[in-house]
Amino acid sequence: QLCEGILNILEKDTKTSCQVACLEALRILSRDKKVLVPVTTKRNMQILMKLAKLDTVEDPLERVSEFPVIVEALKCLCNIIFNSSVAQKLSLELNLAAMLCNLLQKCEDRQLVDDIKCFDLRLLFLLSLLHTDIRAQLRQELQGVQVLTQALESALSVRWTEEYKAAEDRDRPPLSLQETDCAIEALKALFNVTLDSWNVHSENESHQFRYMAAILRHCLLTTGPTEEKTEELH
Repeated sequence: QLCEGILNILEKDTKTSCQVACLEALRILSRDKKVLVPVTTKRNMQILMKLAKLDTVEDPLERVSEFPVIVEALKCLCNIIFNSSVAQKLSLELNLAAMLCNLLQKCEDRQLVDDIKCFDLRLLFLLSLLHTDIRAQLRQELQGVQVLTQALESALSVRWTEEYKAAEDRDRPPLSLQETDCAIEALKALFNVTLDSWNVHSENESHQFRYMAAILRHCLLTTGPTEEKTEELH
């Protein structure tokens, strides 16, 4: 009943501070699988997707004040999808993976969106891990390899000297914590999406995998903010 009450409030046009507080509470509650059973419905998923700006294809990310709401809604979706097989099935029906790819591409042209990118990528990782149909959809329909490779390239701030050769800068400072986390989530999602990609059929696929290989090499030469994060990145 508490979760339902929170979602009823979130469905209304409430203040940003109220939305964030409600989403934080829901995120904590959503760690409990028993709590999720009655609230994992198509309507409730759509409420959270709307708050995460996953229901709009064209609208850009402009209002910085809304960013905390987007991040918390994505965190809630991560918990719900991880803990609920019903939510995993609904994700395919609601075309969640396509909406996440669209949001990720919007982030590429914006500053101050690292948290949004990170949890968008984490959600793509979870979907590709837990639902084989979504994994196939990402690979075959949504250009998932390209989208995720570009997200990794952006997180690592790769500069190119040749088509498949990234610039090596020995004096480059370590990645920030947010950049490192984004790169790690992109790598995890890429692993899932390319898991069954041992047989490359087209020239475009060959290009994508050579491009990705160059970025992965660059990644191995990159350090994170701590020794532990560098090890996790590698």
